[in-house]
Amino acid sequence: MEINSPETIKRILDECRTVAVVGLSSNPMRPSHGVASYIQRQGYRVIPVNPNEREVLGEKSYATLADVPEKIDLVDVFRRSEDAGAVVDEAINVGAKAVWLQEGVVDREAAKRAADAGLLVVMDRCWLKEHARRR
Repeated sequence: MEINSPETIKRILDECRTVAVVGLSSNPMRPSHGVASYIQRQGYRVIPVNPNEREVLGEKSYATLADVPEKIDLVDVFRRSEDAGAVVDEAINVGAKAVWLQEGVVDREAAKRAADAGLLVVMDRCWLKEHARRR
C-alpha cells in the first residue's frame, strides 16, 4: 500500500485502535499532548512511550516500544526526523500494523523499510488533522 495514500490513511484511522505515541509529553503546551489527547477523546487507546515520563493522560508511560506489554496497532512518532528511523525499526520489531510520522517528521528510508516490512505508513502528516477532515 502506498505511503500517504488516502486508502492508507483511512485504513489506519479505521483499523488501528491501540496507538503508542512515541515522544508523548505531559506538557499540555506540546503538540504531542494535544494530538494524543484528541486521539484519546475519539475512543482510541493511547499508550505513552517516553522514558522521561511516568504517566501521561492517565496512562502509564513506557521507556520503549518493546516495554509495552500489549499489542500495538499504530506507532505515532513525535520525534525529530533524525530519530525517526530507530523508532520505525522498533515498530517493525514489535509487530505494529502501522507507523505515522507526524507533521515535520520525514525519513524516507525509514518509511520505505516500514512499507517493505508490510506496515501501513504515513509521513509528514498530522493524525488529528487527517482524522478531523474525515469526520
